[in-house]
This record gives sequence, C-alpha cells and structure tokens, in this order.
Amino acid sequence: MTIILKNKATLVLDDFNFKCSFGKKGLTKNKIEGDKKTPIGTFSLGNLYYRKDRLSKPLTKLKCIPIKKDMGWCDDVNNFKNYNKLMKINKNIKHEKLFRRDYKYDFFIPINYNTKNRKIGKGSAIFIHLTRTFKPTLGCLALKKNDFLILIKLINKKTKIRIS
Repeated sequence: MTIILKNKATLVLDDFNFKCSFGKKGLTKNKIEGDKKTPIGTFSLGNLYYRKDRLSKPLTKLKCIPIKKDMGWCDDVNNFKNYNKLMKINKNIKHEKLFRRDYKYDFFIPINYNTKNRKIGKGSAIFIHLTRTFKPTLGCLALKKNDFLILIKLINKKTKIRIS
C-alpha cells in the first residue's frame, strides 16, 4: 500500500484523495536542512505520535506513542548522535519541540526520510502533521484532522509514501 503525493496538493490512497500542503519552496531530490522543501522519493512511515492530553488514542494499525512535554526531534547539524531522531529535550541541542501550544502536532507521523544512514544537514523532522489552512510547510506534508484520521485507519506499518 502506497500513499502518493499527486499534483503537489493531493495525497492519494486507494479511492481516497486528501488535500494537503507541502514545503513552501516545493519538492526536491537534494534536501538540505532548513531549505523549506519536501524531499522527493519513496519512504516508509514511522509510528503515530499523539497528544493524549487533548485527544483520545485514534483507531489505527500503527503503533501509537503519546507525546510528552520533554520530547523533541533533533534538527541540530552539530549533533551526529541525535540528528533526525526522537530525543529528550536538551536546551544545548537544537530541536523541533513536539509538545506544542498549537494543534499541528496533536497527531503526526514521521516520514522515514534520512533516518537510515543519516546524513547530517540532509534534512530532519519530515512529518505528516495537521493543518487547518493548507499554508505551505517547512518541508512536511500537512492534512486536515478529519482526513488525517481517515488516512490512519487505512494504513499500517508496511505502508509507504511516494513523493514525486
């Protein structure tokens, strides 16, 4: 089962079409940290992370992990050990905060881009997360909450995403 990014603004899975937003500066085969582009390729998906203080555990075949206040995703190009990985927040390491005030990470799934044989500076924290406005992202893909909830009912840990 593969989710396909089609026409840059639609995710397609089986008979479902989900409007989405993607990187502000488009798509790229040569992703660089902070370039505001969404990476091109076919990738597996990670676990589903969710804010259990705001939402109940969703119906999905993916492993669900509650987001805690001390969770971050390392985007520090000077930290090889943690780069592009889930981490416990440390003020000395640059990171994406996962327990946010806004709603965008109330649900999110990491796209396994640059996770095996990680290359520092080639991009990190590429997620499928929530949006209300479809404004361009910093490199992630974003869906409305209702579409996200439908998508996660359909997919499993073997599902891939193709961005082209």
